[in-house]
Amino acid sequence: MKARVVHIASNTFREAVRDRVLYNLIAFAVLLSGAAILVGQISIDIEKLVVINLGLTAVSLFGIVIAIFIGIGLVSKEIEKRTLYTVLSRPVRRWEFIVGKFFGLAGTLVVNTFFMAIGVFAALFYVSHKFVRADALILVALYFIVLEFLIICSLALLFSSFSSPLLSAVFAFSLFVIGSFAEDLRGFAGMTHGFTRWLVTGAAYLVPNFSAFNVIGSIAHEQPVAAQLIWHNTLYALFYATMALSGAVLIFEHRNLK
Repeated sequence: MKARVVHIASNTFREAVRDRVLYNLIAFAVLLSGAAILVGQISIDIEKLVVINLGLTAVSLFGIVIAIFIGIGLVSKEIEKRTLYTVLSRPVRRWEFIVGKFFGLAGTLVVNTFFMAIGVFAALFYVSHKFVRADALILVALYFIVLEFLIICSLALLFSSFSSPLLSAVFAFSLFVIGSFAEDLRGFAGMTHGFTRWLVTGAAYLVPNFSAFNVIGSIAHEQPVAAQLIWHNTLYALFYATMALSGAVLIFEHRNLK
């Protein structure tokens, strides 16, 4: 069982890297390098702040786009090419296929984030000419970004297990946008009454709370992140991703592939 999941994950990783990730890395490197050179002309008091904000935001957005547009095609692509039938004709269960695809995509995004993080630190060194202890906080922000990717991967697989690639992309991206304002949505729920309050509160807690993972601003200002928040976000991301992945497995198990 473990070997089958690992095999599917490794194949997914190789396909994803070969298809899109290298192009993303080149685009990111060009963007960040050009931005670092331009920022170098700005006042020395804010150039570091701008580089960290720009770099980490780029890592997040590039990764989200990759997670969605690769994730939504992991199932539909296999069905269109009819390779899924070959895979399932072997002693491979449907849940192993979904879990393997998830880990393959997650691994791709982790490697992608690693190389983009090198770009962030290179740009930071370019404008600062040295590293300080506070720069290690960037690793916390990168860790939170990876946790976001895990949730997006699971959601992309969930939607692709029953919907078309186009609708899956719309659903996943919409949840990302709404989840980025989850805290504001909860605040709005507190100002409503009756059935509307129940409805908005339910929606606020149902969508992934991506706003809790956004610490880019505080990191750029060298504000430490509480250990409690790190533990909370870790457990929350693992729980949400597990639930979404379980939903994907459940739907895919009962899907008619004929």
